[in-house]
Amino acid sequence: MIQVGKYNTLEILRDTEPGLFLGDEDENEVLLPNRYVPETFEIGDSIEVFIYLDNNERLVAVTDKPYILRDQFAVLRCNAVTPHGAFLDWGMVKELFCPFKEQAFPMKKGGWYLVHCYLDEKTERLVASSKTNRFLDNSELTVEEFDEVDLIVSHPSDIGMNVIVNNKHAGLIYKDNIYTDLSIGDNLKGIVKKIRPGNKIDITLGQIGYRNIEPNAQKIVEELQNNSGFLPLNDKSSPEAIKDTLQMSKKLFKKAIGSLYKEKTITIKPDGIYLN
Repeated sequence: MIQVGKYNTLEILRDTEPGLFLGDEDENEVLLPNRYVPETFEIGDSIEVFIYLDNNERLVAVTDKPYILRDQFAVLRCNAVTPHGAFLDWGMVKELFCPFKEQAFPMKKGGWYLVHCYLDEKTERLVASSKTNRFLDNSELTVEEFDEVDLIVSHPSDIGMNVIVNNKHAGLIYKDNIYTDLSIGDNLKGIVKKIRPGNKIDITLGQIGYRNIEPNAQKIVEELQNNSGFLPLNDKSSPEAIKDTLQMSKKLFKKAIGSLYKEKTITIKPDGIYLN
């Protein structure tokens, strides 16, 4: 079956004047226009293409790589706003349409927006929506506590930063777990810290419990090595000074230097820590 909005590996069936006709196992066919035809090919070869509707609403295959696929999230630039809606740059000849009803806030030309790409069942066209929350579902979770997950930064809240978890679920990173600047659309890794009642997912950007000591200790050692074996920090330092230097909380810093001190990797003095 040829899937619109996704990559398809299809067979080259025949060479015609407008381009190559490609087919799948169900005998569905689609045109790969001449501008996308590879320099060398043979009938029967397989080729990976992206499928969408062209400006004439015809199914077409291309070798361009879009910035977003169907059922995915990405930050895209708004190229134009018309009486019908907004048109977004997603790396294709035909821009991605976002109707007004699918805009969480009115889009403006030149703005960047986190959107979800989906297939409109009525028109069979790919459409964008910045109302991303409606494409997330926490009713049945596919993650457990302590799992490593893929995150997309969604939008800030009063208590932290909302994130999209594994392209499926809504999650939250609390403010006291954020030690670096985050921007909407950032892709990063995280750990499921806790699942609260109602399947609410708490995310941390570091590992949990004893697992967090080792990587943070390693980071401190690397910073010491990069600074001639000395850092002007110790357990009396302010949380702000620790965060500015190491992008970690004071609590994690104290655990890490405690571990390094026990291993006799560092010496702790009133003016800071020294690498042994």
